[in-house]
Amino acid sequence: MRIQRETLSDFEMRYPLEKWLPLESALFLDIETTGFAARTSYLYMIGCAYYQGSLWHTIQWMAENYEQEAEILTAFFEFAGMYRYLVHFNGNNFDLPFLIQKCEQLEIPHYFDSLEGIDLYKRIAPCKSLLKLPNCKQKTLEQFLGIDRRDVFSGGELIGIYHDYVKKPSEFSEKSLFLHNVDDLKGMLEILPMLAYSDILLTPESVRAKKVQANSYRDIHGNTRRELVITVALPEPLPQPVYASAEGCSFRGDAAEGILRVPIFDGELKYFYSNYKDYYYLPSEDIALHRSVAGFVDSQHRVRASAANCYTRKQSAYLPQWDGSFVPYYKPDYQSKKLYFELTDDMKRDRGAFTAYANQILQMLAASCG
Repeated sequence: MRIQRETLSDFEMRYPLEKWLPLESALFLDIETTGFAARTSYLYMIGCAYYQGSLWHTIQWMAENYEQEAEILTAFFEFAGMYRYLVHFNGNNFDLPFLIQKCEQLEIPHYFDSLEGIDLYKRIAPCKSLLKLPNCKQKTLEQFLGIDRRDVFSGGELIGIYHDYVKKPSEFSEKSLFLHNVDDLKGMLEILPMLAYSDILLTPESVRAKKVQANSYRDIHGNTRRELVITVALPEPLPQPVYASAEGCSFRGDAAEGILRVPIFDGELKYFYSNYKDYYYLPSEDIALHRSVAGFVDSQHRVRASAANCYTRKQSAYLPQWDGSFVPYYKPDYQSKKLYFELTDDMKRDRGAFTAYANQILQMLAASCG
């Protein structure tokens, strides 16, 4: 078994991972194998990154031949016993199942139940569409952030290099195998700033409205329109600017601030009563009245209300919404899927309400981009 250690003295953490967990308790994991199925392929390297003495370090165990799988697994579990959190990238789908199956195959006890897993892929993947990424592979995220690798081989190419190494060890093969794995470990640390985007979507309470104003502008047809502009403070600075738009709304995020733009609808909308059986509809006046009042109206001028005509019309300023959380909500007509709420004077003074609304818009944009 070959063991390689490295201190990442030049690495600078650009995301406050410590807000999730104590850094000294976290172990980053990445493995290298000759295939996807544990029973028909070999585990030839386990690499870890860890924080100690105010610096990040890596340790790697490599099997020099096919018979040393058990040896590197045992060495890994002895080392991992000092940690509480196991951080990985898509390890839920590959690394962990492979290691568990390999342990069962070799009849080696494993201790994953004592480690709390954190999958970076699972946290970052919801941002793929928002960031217009072709996929959410680690190398794709590294390229998005402008991270350069020293390693030039893919995992698939290294399979042949490892088989050649087992037959005839060489300095080139050994360096290539260690380098690919250590670059994966460094890459996991370097893509942590991507969590600034997932913080926006997965921890919406951390996005805070700090300024709200209504603007007027002219559209392409020369008509005067109004929009609401919400400036929000983001939980962490974004490593790259981001822009998204859908349903007339837009979001532009840069560094620690974001700007949301939402169209204001000035006009008439309808509030539909759910208990329409308690109402009458007056066709000549296009209005619904509660039966306690409609009883004074001539029966020739009223009919039993239905769900579609049991409403009150109101002229006001409205904002669109997508989950009905702002009540009462209004619609253009009964069949419409579009929901609105009134931009009241009380709402204008409620910064907390605008924070909740800003997060609703961000969720809609993320879903629409997908």
